[in-house]
Amino acid sequence: MKATLSTKDTVIIGFMLFALFFGAGNMIYPPELGQYAGENVWKAMGGFLLTGVGLPLLGIIAIALTGRDAKGLADKAHPVFGTVFTVILYLSIGPLFAIPRTGTVSYGVGALPFLTGIPAWLSLFLFTLVFFGITYYLALNPTKIVDRVGKILTPIKFAIIFIIIMKAILTPMGVIGTPDASYQDGSFFKGFLEGYKTMDALASIVFGIVIINAIKGQGVTSKKALATACIKAGLIAAAGLTFVYLSLAYLGASSTQAIGFVGDGSKILAQSSQLLFGSLGNLVLGLAITVACLTTSVGLVTSCGEYFSKLIPKLSYKTVVTLVTLFSFIISNFGLQRIVAFSVPVLTAIYPLAIVIIVLSLADKWFGHRRPVYVLSLILTGCVSLFDGLAAAKLSIGPLKDIFKALLPFYDLGIGWIVPALLGVAIGFVISLFTSSAPEKGQKQAS
Repeated sequence: MKATLSTKDTVIIGFMLFALFFGAGNMIYPPELGQYAGENVWKAMGGFLLTGVGLPLLGIIAIALTGRDAKGLADKAHPVFGTVFTVILYLSIGPLFAIPRTGTVSYGVGALPFLTGIPAWLSLFLFTLVFFGITYYLALNPTKIVDRVGKILTPIKFAIIFIIIMKAILTPMGVIGTPDASYQDGSFFKGFLEGYKTMDALASIVFGIVIINAIKGQGVTSKKALATACIKAGLIAAAGLTFVYLSLAYLGASSTQAIGFVGDGSKILAQSSQLLFGSLGNLVLGLAITVACLTTSVGLVTSCGEYFSKLIPKLSYKTVVTLVTLFSFIISNFGLQRIVAFSVPVLTAIYPLAIVIIVLSLADKWFGHRRPVYVLSLILTGCVSLFDGLAAAKLSIGPLKDIFKALLPFYDLGIGWIVPALLGVAIGFVISLFTSSAPEKGQKQAS
């Protein structure tokens, strides 16, 4: 047994966490934002980094300091809510949206340019069959995830992405263009909402336990040492994500003059790579995208396998991995546009709840582990975010939208849930002072 994790192992696990986070959406959304934001790219990226890097880091820290998994954090409101929320969370970042997206993005950018003359449906089917076959093989043995992802796939992926980024910086394609109308005003908050699409804040409270198990696998068992190593790994991953995001946003912002306004992250990358590297451009980008998506796919399938096999003991880890991989393969063949269209309303509804859970978990001791704080804050947050999800799905919410606009600060910016969340904390704290639920021993000991 080790008292602490060595610097070398910490860096390897930090790179593994970076690889797990950095998948499909992480590669395509920053350059897309860069083209749309133009000269406002850095303001927009400030908001993007807040939700795309800051919140995932807070999620990792929350897991590290509390020692709880995703359900353990949500259980602080109520065990039933904890189970329901966690199941929705795993399905969202698992077989419904995030895992299938890794297959479709890697196909669209990494394979499609080379599969000419083959019907699109057939080429997608064949590519995703191979892609998820590899995912299945790598996910079957979760104890080897550090060796397979942290030591092998991540260095390959980071090296290729670094080459693309440095080429774009050293030989810029043009000057940064003017902002699109949608980014003329409120670009920071626009970027804040775009960060939702990475799904990394949701993934952080799932990957946190994967990282803790990886650290335990290196022989570290002390609670303090585990937390310290986990936070260090989180900081390494956050630094890597920040560098890559800012660089890809610059690539997008400076590409408009050379390739025109494309507005699609995958096409921006494809055309930029071809311009920067010539005939090798598509090959270089395709390899980077495929490896990036594969590492995330393996991490998500592994996480779903571990969670659902514990939730339903009759299902073995191998059975869950088989079902998740097969279902993800089927969903991926519906295509990227349909997957994104279905995912945005769900993310709009559950992302604010995940943010509130993470922040409250970190501030738990400040309000005395009082359950009413969680309950009221999540209820009021959910009242807004769930209706926002319906609106994102193009479903009418009647006069509620006008009421929310009139009463809630920041609603037009897409973050109208913030004030209700804070109000829930205040009301919950006051109520707890006059009820027997303040503060609960079980929660206090577990925190």
